[in-house]
Amino acid sequence: MLKKLAALTIALGLFVMQALPAFACGALIAPNGSVRLSRATTLVAWHDGVERYLTSFSYQGDFSNLGWIVPLPAVPQKIEEGGAWTLQRLALETHPVRFAAFGAEDAAAPSATAVVLQQVKIEALNITVIKGSGQEVLNWAASNNFFLNAETREHLLAYAKGSPIFLAAKYDTSAAKARGLFQGDGTPILITMRTEHIWVPLEVLAIEGQQVQADLYLLTDQPVYTTAFAAMVGQSSVGSEIPGASGFVVSFQEQLTPTLYHDLSTDRNMGWVRSDSWLTYLSLNAPEPTVTYDLGVSPSGVIRLAPYGTPPMAVVDGQSSQQPPAWVPSLPLGAPQVLLAVIILLSIGSGVFWIVRGKRRARASAQS
Repeated sequence: MLKKLAALTIALGLFVMQALPAFACGALIAPNGSVRLSRATTLVAWHDGVERYLTSFSYQGDFSNLGWIVPLPAVPQKIEEGGAWTLQRLALETHPVRFAAFGAEDAAAPSATAVVLQQVKIEALNITVIKGSGQEVLNWAASNNFFLNAETREHLLAYAKGSPIFLAAKYDTSAAKARGLFQGDGTPILITMRTEHIWVPLEVLAIEGQQVQADLYLLTDQPVYTTAFAAMVGQSSVGSEIPGASGFVVSFQEQLTPTLYHDLSTDRNMGWVRSDSWLTYLSLNAPEPTVTYDLGVSPSGVIRLAPYGTPPMAVVDGQSSQQPPAWVPSLPLGAPQVLLAVIILLSIGSGVFWIVRGKRRARASAQS
């Protein structure tokens, strides 16, 4: 029997500490159970309103029809070949990865379909950017031989409520063989988009019955923090678990060293890497039922979580006013930042009160 298709994802698996290939993660779609999923790895960089998303695509197994679909926060400005060794170089800064297996099953016939915005071919990978409602995206996927099961359809419908933009990729296995590529040979792609801040759909990694294992690298203008208080006092978040996200840990953080900057910036199409960037490595290792969130990073560098399907920019923007993350307990004024500000003001006020009172007592004692 055909196995269930993996839920959507934005990252690719990568075996970097061994002589093994990288595998596309998440919405990997094949007509049989011959696809393998490894630990998901991706790089997301943000500077001055521009987000760059680097991932790599490859496969393992005996099939002729393979592809993947991921949600995007905006229409890409550019889709091009990504760095040939950047993901491997970043992984070498951390640790080896592991893998698990999954398969796929068929979908229903299409009707009205999404609008095609862009089409790009990179090596043996045919990439299409589409826009439409959830049902239109499902119909487009079915008409283009993407095999979707019930869980994957549910995820697409939910993500489409937040953003109507999706990127679909299809691996042309005949073209790959003609180019001398073999099973597992990767095709790195670099997607450039204008966004107000970083957005990463993490819930798509939650494949039913499997442990979620992912490596996420961030390149930002400043350090990244797990809480607003840590950002306020400049406390390092290395070793800290993100509140409400069991198994999601900030494992490494540093400003780019000259050596690492050289290695990244001299890679193919990676000249945009900034020497003053901060590299943050987040490791996710959690049971599938607990990964129900997407991630954003606020302008102050604070990591935010929100239920998947939340509009991309609202993961951060919506929380600063009226929508705190699900893991934050209800507070009188609706937001942890407000409560923190009140505590600080009360502390300052109390300190001033006791200082003034002490001086008055001292003067009264002197006069008596």
